[in-house]
Amino acid sequence: MAYKTTIEQTVFRFDDLKTLLAKATPERSGDQLAGIAAEGPVERLAAQMALADLPLKAFLGEELISSDDDEVSRLIAERHDPAAFSAVSSLTVGEFREWLLKPETTHDRLEAVTWGLTPEMVAAVSKIMRLQDMIAVSAKRRVVTRFRNTIGLAGRLSTRNQPNHPTDDSRGIIASAIDGLLMGSGDAVIGVNPATDAVEDYVRIVSLLDELRDKLAIPTQTCCLGHVTTAIQAIERGAPVDLVFQSVAGSQKANHGFGVDLALLKEAHEAGRSLKRGMPGANVMYFETGQGAALSADAHFGVDQQTMEVRAYAVAREFDPLLVNTVVGFIGPEYLFNGKQIIRAGIEDHFCGKLLGLPMGVDVCYTNHADADQEDMDTLLTLLCAAGVNFVITVPGADDIMLNYQSLSHHDAVYCRETLKRPPAPEFEQWLAEIGLTDRDGALIGEPAALSSYVRSSNLIGA
Repeated sequence: MAYKTTIEQTVFRFDDLKTLLAKATPERSGDQLAGIAAEGPVERLAAQMALADLPLKAFLGEELISSDDDEVSRLIAERHDPAAFSAVSSLTVGEFREWLLKPETTHDRLEAVTWGLTPEMVAAVSKIMRLQDMIAVSAKRRVVTRFRNTIGLAGRLSTRNQPNHPTDDSRGIIASAIDGLLMGSGDAVIGVNPATDAVEDYVRIVSLLDELRDKLAIPTQTCCLGHVTTAIQAIERGAPVDLVFQSVAGSQKANHGFGVDLALLKEAHEAGRSLKRGMPGANVMYFETGQGAALSADAHFGVDQQTMEVRAYAVAREFDPLLVNTVVGFIGPEYLFNGKQIIRAGIEDHFCGKLLGLPMGVDVCYTNHADADQEDMDTLLTLLCAAGVNFVITVPGADDIMLNYQSLSHHDAVYCRETLKRPPAPEFEQWLAEIGLTDRDGALIGEPAALSSYVRSSNLIGA
């Protein structure tokens, strides 16, 4: 079906829904690389006008990627709930934007329509929204998850303490993890990206992190971000696996590039739950996504990269995860060229994930060859706090020495806590106070005795 609109007697025609969505997308280098972006701001405006007039029901009648060839498309169709959709089914995309922004559209109403929305609907409305619009709506939508603590409560910000090491050295990992804990970082997870994907290293890393957590009685969870098949093998060996991690994308072909499909993710989910290491009914999965992942795998089928990103959230929410984060600037300037595009993408991803019921975090980051800097990250971090992001990732000095990219520092988390008044998960907040790291207002006050004692006595640290 073709779509069209007229601006000053010029008719703009878009051959199908896939083309309309791509042309309506705010400028980004990935869509230009794919050859599907609008030719300029006028064509983009025309596409956005046509998209605003499109009924939401149209997304139920025209697939971007055929279900005959793609299990993600089948999943999206199968999980759509007509009863939940009924509250907004009569609206156009533009009217849906207005409905989202209404004061009477509260958290409860947003939660009620969650399973009535498809990723394509959510991506579409984001394309005609300002940053302010998306922040305002995201701030109303809470998604709370639990393992050993409670993440996503209103007014709180959790952090992933990311103690990566170029060679997975045990002492280096522990030293880096303690560095983050001393700055109050790690209530979402203490999670290591391993340099290798060997089962032996995976078991060593999760055992190492579990020892640290157990000896200090930290109310958090740990994770080695190895491949899901490695996690399953480690679980079979009896390793202390809290969270099972996997990168996912928005098409079957792209997920095959990651070495996974829905059946394997289901197996991993069941394996993680079988250990019962968290509280009853705990969420055990951790997913990462990122705009450009499907395009870089030649698995986007002509769909714009932001819509493909939101389709990945359909995969993630199938497995009731504890954490989901978009590594927004990690893939590089070929997909998000500069700070402005990275900021826009981070706010989009968080907004779309929250509308689809996901516990969204953002890795506020960029690569050194992107036209971005730490002030862009300061801006995105502050906007995300206003939007109610569930968690962000922090590393020593904002420089990940294993993955070679720039993220947030532990000090940035302190800024959020003390200036923006975003405390961590309540259980972790209480622990920080009990060990003497923070005062009654949550401000850092000094070197806690428990951590100092562990550093002196740990054979891993060698102190």
